[in-house]
Amino acid sequence: MTKTPPSVPADELTPGQVRRAGAWAVGNREGELFAVSRRCRHQLGDLSQGSIDADGCLVCPWHQARYDVGTGKMVEGPKGFLGYHGRTPRYAELVRGYSQVLRLRVAHALRRGAEIIVDRRD
Repeated sequence: MTKTPPSVPADELTPGQVRRAGAWAVGNREGELFAVSRRCRHQLGDLSQGSIDADGCLVCPWHQARYDVGTGKMVEGPKGFLGYHGRTPRYAELVRGYSQVLRLRVAHALRRGAEIIVDRRD
């Protein structure tokens, strides 16, 4: 019995959009599809509710940590913690340091008909 891969309707994933597909955040970066694990390495914010910035990075909606969607690496640490939103330079560097080891998982996002599916090729 084959398991159905997580998916999102293709018409809901226009350029600049990010959507949830099971445990994955699936996005469309200027026509390039991506899939990364859904939980921010900072405080487990839901990255499927995030945004894509001008550099093509996925931005966490909670504290704006930024991720390279090709590698899963955090490229900029969070701007706050818990309910605080502001500068935390040392804390942000600490989080960014451990997130280099605990990267987001990266998978392939492929269009199949009217769906975008997440294809994990481990």
